[in-house]
Amino acid sequence: MVTSKLFTLVMVVKQQQILLGMKKRGFGAGRWNGFGGKVQPGETIEEGAKRELFEESSLTVQSLEKIGQITFEFVGETEVMDVHIFRTDSHQGEPVESEEMCPQWFDLDKIPFNKMWPDDILWFPLMLQKKKFKGYFKFEGCSHILDYTLQEVDNLAGGKEF
Repeated sequence: MVTSKLFTLVMVVKQQQILLGMKKRGFGAGRWNGFGGKVQPGETIEEGAKRELFEESSLTVQSLEKIGQITFEFVGETEVMDVHIFRTDSHQGEPVESEEMCPQWFDLDKIPFNKMWPDDILWFPLMLQKKKFKGYFKFEGCSHILDYTLQEVDNLAGGKEF
């Protein structure tokens, strides 16, 4: 039986730059990524996203725009990752390195896709254009996409507590 686990991902954008974090440990270590993680019991998805962003970068945000939702399946795993992706164009504070992430600003034309998850290059253009999207990616290991779907949508269903 396949189960689903809820995750968040926050993309911080300002002018012509995006903030990414170098993952220092755990799942995805050694890759640049947005900020996020597991939603805790009793939290809304957005509350979890704001908490993870603060824990990993010391940034706070007033509001997040839900921009995408992607389901990730990994061959051999019984749990799929249900990732809710948010974007923010305004934040408070300066990014600070945490135990998990080392944040760095990148110009939008210099995003290091060769050191990121292979799916990012496919959905980042939609996110950067503020287009909402839904997707599904099936991975073999952490570097090979076996199958995927990605589509622009008019709206995304709201966040639920669990």
